Amino acid sequence: MSLVKHEILIGVSGGIAAYKIAGLVSQLVQSGLGVSVVMTTSATKLISPKTFEALSGRPVRSSLWKSDLIHPHIDLARKAELFCIAPATANLIGKAANGIADDLLSSIFLAFDGPILMAPAMNSVMWGKPSVQRNVQQLIQDGVFMVGPDSGHLSCKEQGIGRMSSPDLIYEKIHQIINDLETQ
Repeated sequence: MSLVKHEILIGVSGGIAAYKIAGLVSQLVQSGLGVSVVMTTSATKLISPKTFEALSGRPVRSSLWKSDLIHPHIDLARKAELFCIAPATANLIGKAANGIADDLLSSIFLAFDGPILMAPAMNSVMWGKPSVQRNVQQLIQDGVFMVGPDSGHLSCKEQGIGRMSSPDLIYEKIHQIINDLETQ
């Protein structure tokens, strides 16, 4: 099965797991998907947009205001068939669950009307907070797909739940959603 006709939008928020998404973007592009990347300002502090530009062959967007697109949040949302946000930080999850759109990534979330997949990643104490769990449950009720988080070694040198699912698992979930789109 060829996936060449599909466009994927990858949203990268400011969690340390952002570096793992480079491998995911590479894997998606190599499988024949069109991939565009949007980053929060915080994410650009953890991994260079140039990395994603080299892997995707496309410009990386990170601003509502500094863009060659007139309406970047609308234009990018309309072009993609699937929106995957990885890592999805507690901040991004909270904004998405509550309809807050104060940057390009959260604005695209509100403008996108196709399937959305989130891969949460954060410290296990943060993951366990009732507010984060309420926000996650709200997003699931709103139809957002979740993958992870997993248990394991966290960047804070602790063990626990909050580790972003592997890029391979996120890739499989993206592939599953695309297959479901094709059968509709």
